[in-house]
Amino acid sequence: MSNHNLSRDEAATRSALITTHSYDVTLDVRDAEDPAVAGYPSTSTVTFSATPGSATFLDFISGSVQSVMLNGRALDVGSVVDRDRIVLEGLAADNTVTVTGTALYSRSGEGMHRFVDPADGQCYLYTQYEPADSRRVFANFEQPDLKAEFTFHVIAPSGWEVASNGVESTRTPLTDQAAQWDFATTKRMSTYITTVLAGPYFKATDHWGATLDDGTRLDVPLALFCRASLSGSFDADELFRLTKSGLAFFNELFDYPYPWGKYDQAFVPEYNLGAMENPGLVTFTEKYVYASRATDAQYQARANTLMHEMAHMWFGDLVTMNWWDDLWLKESFADYMGTLGVDRATGWDTAWVNFANKRKAWAYLQDQLPTTHPIVADIPDLEAAKQNFDGITYAKGASVLKQLVAYVGFDAFIAGSRQYFRDHEFGNTSLQDLLQALGTASGRDLGEWARQWLQTSGISTISAELVEDGGVLGAVTLSQDAIDPITGHQELRPHRLRLGLYEPDATGKLVRSESVEIDVAGPSTLVPELSGKPRPALLLVNDDDLSYAKVRLDPGSENTVRASLDKITDPMARALCWTALWDSARDGVTPAARYVAAVEQFAPSETGIGVLLNVLGNASGAIERYVPFTTRGRVRKDFLAAVTANIKAAVPGSDQQLAWARTLAEVSRHGDSELPFLRGILEGGTVIQGLAVDAELRWSLWQALSAQGQATRAELDRELQADKTASGREGHALASAAIPEASVKAAAWDSAVNSTELSNEILSATIAGFATGPGFMLEPYVEPYFECLEQVWAERSIEIAGRIVRGLYPGAQDLADGMQPSEHPVLKRTDQWLQSHPDAPRALRRIIIEQRSHLLRALTAQAATG
Repeated sequence: MSNHNLSRDEAATRSALITTHSYDVTLDVRDAEDPAVAGYPSTSTVTFSATPGSATFLDFISGSVQSVMLNGRALDVGSVVDRDRIVLEGLAADNTVTVTGTALYSRSGEGMHRFVDPADGQCYLYTQYEPADSRRVFANFEQPDLKAEFTFHVIAPSGWEVASNGVESTRTPLTDQAAQWDFATTKRMSTYITTVLAGPYFKATDHWGATLDDGTRLDVPLALFCRASLSGSFDADELFRLTKSGLAFFNELFDYPYPWGKYDQAFVPEYNLGAMENPGLVTFTEKYVYASRATDAQYQARANTLMHEMAHMWFGDLVTMNWWDDLWLKESFADYMGTLGVDRATGWDTAWVNFANKRKAWAYLQDQLPTTHPIVADIPDLEAAKQNFDGITYAKGASVLKQLVAYVGFDAFIAGSRQYFRDHEFGNTSLQDLLQALGTASGRDLGEWARQWLQTSGISTISAELVEDGGVLGAVTLSQDAIDPITGHQELRPHRLRLGLYEPDATGKLVRSESVEIDVAGPSTLVPELSGKPRPALLLVNDDDLSYAKVRLDPGSENTVRASLDKITDPMARALCWTALWDSARDGVTPAARYVAAVEQFAPSETGIGVLLNVLGNASGAIERYVPFTTRGRVRKDFLAAVTANIKAAVPGSDQQLAWARTLAEVSRHGDSELPFLRGILEGGTVIQGLAVDAELRWSLWQALSAQGQATRAELDRELQADKTASGREGHALASAAIPEASVKAAAWDSAVNSTELSNEILSATIAGFATGPGFMLEPYVEPYFECLEQVWAERSIEIAGRIVRGLYPGAQDLADGMQPSEHPVLKRTDQWLQSHPDAPRALRRIIIEQRSHLLRALTAQAATG
């Protein structure tokens, strides 16, 4: 039984007893290329102060512990090693402990992940720790407020590239085959942001410099890493350009010189996150290395992630939260700053449009789940922390910060941030520390604002109620509804927002003729500024997207949008109208088929590729989940016909053409009306001018054919032989598991649930393939799903268990005629499991509750008739 789920109370007790000073860590991965070797030697020496005579523990999730030396005396390993902890008793005022053990390589992306490149057989290592997996690599005190200085030494094959947080100080040959890399000691940081990278990585170098106000020169060495087999697709020059722009922007904005010496960025395989802000060595998913054609929206999203992680060098790394309750202190700020960086330090001008369209949509979805939580969350333990890297902590927090900037002013916001860095550099903070800095800078008491926005849950819905006479506005009232899903109480928040009035111009385009900025408070707010004005064709609430709220269009404005969405010239206004239509469909206010029809009508003229990709994805999901089964086939067939027509009509080689082609493949997994067209593209009989039928698109097309029983195993295997890459292997796994045969589904289920052979990404691909196909083939797995939950959670890591529990939930269900959504048998079975397992791990229950909510929403939408 593991005892690695550290509680907040245990962490507080430990930090009251000890103060950490330094770590000296040696990792020996010279045998990593041997697949028979499961682990590697790890030696960790920690110096720390303690209350004399007290006792505490180190964290170490390992294969074995060989020795523990405390203050020069050897401890009995059998007595002090308690599963994943090492007990230290009889502490002195000043202590040194050295732990030697065997750490284990990972295939789950947690700890030291080992990956063998199928393209060339080369072995790659990298580490990923957040929130608490550095203890899988070396013994330490694993909590964010016990910061220390770190010195790393890595023994590895001599031909490899090796990197860590600190700059490389020496490289010493040990044998003909191995060398030792020694890295400079870091400044104080938390354990979860330490890191090591090792392997035959391709490396590019550059540098960035700036002259500070005092005349000193700041010189930052830069490096980029990726797998050797991806080097031909690695656009290092562009990444360096973005990096330099970001460093220049944030150094000036924060008025605090970049504090971590060098700035490396590594793009690594099978990564569980988008990226991780390790100081001096940021790690990214290698999905950002585009071997196949990518859209401008994908490049912009990558730039946003790059800026997000760079902002973390200050928010999160320089100043870190005490405990995971205040995870938002770093993630909300980085999410906001990432978008700000793209907007102000790059050539893109749609950063905030994409934020409104994509990131806030994530927040809105999360905030309507029964498991939503305040931005400042209650995190009692590490399992709960793992679950809170979600749309609330990131996107809602960033949205609320955008509202705070509108409330206190940008200059005051930045001034407060600068003081926050100076006051708490290399330390730890909580909510009150930040509020004090921002309050002092702005002259405002932010206590009530924080209570209303940061310490409550749920999303406000704002709608406009118009009284008019003969086309002239009388009373205009904004109504706010904001039920906290946790308390059930109204939590009416202050909103600083704009109302945009849109009218047709001489050419028929809908343009903003006027705007009104207003403070919304309480359940209703009168807008006297609009009284007596002509009723606009479109009254857009929350124009420019200043606040965090769902918007319901008034009937007249909704009619305008559904008739003339493509006539709205402003990209942000258009994106907000798309969002209003989508919210209406998701909430079951209007039938989902009406949203799909709007996409068919207006998406072809959508110029924003980020918005286009989003609305096409929404339409695809709406067809399969929100449109009733009785009409789904017709709606899907009509949509596929429109998609096919738009592939042919789009500008050859454009992002729009690629977006339509990807949608064709995605929707065709569930319908066969365009399969001959798909196969024609694959086999070359159908040529679409400008369409790059590269590896990524080919696998998407094969997956559609496979899910419809129109691809053979031999065809899939031949495609894999032609694409022996990591992404090719994932594409093949999904396509193979999508074959609609009972034996295939059984094998996929067994490999996901009962075997531990699949790495994290192959597992996810297999699960996605299993879940694709006719519903009747998945019905036999409903009961086995609920029966295996506790065992899966107990035996697998939280990352892998989470992928299994989410991915295999039987959520693709349809509402039978005459059935109420709440009567669906899968909902009932879910409720039965929750009721009979009240003591199941909190994180497991959260996933089940969320999946139930997604299913109930889908069934409710299917019942919509408005």
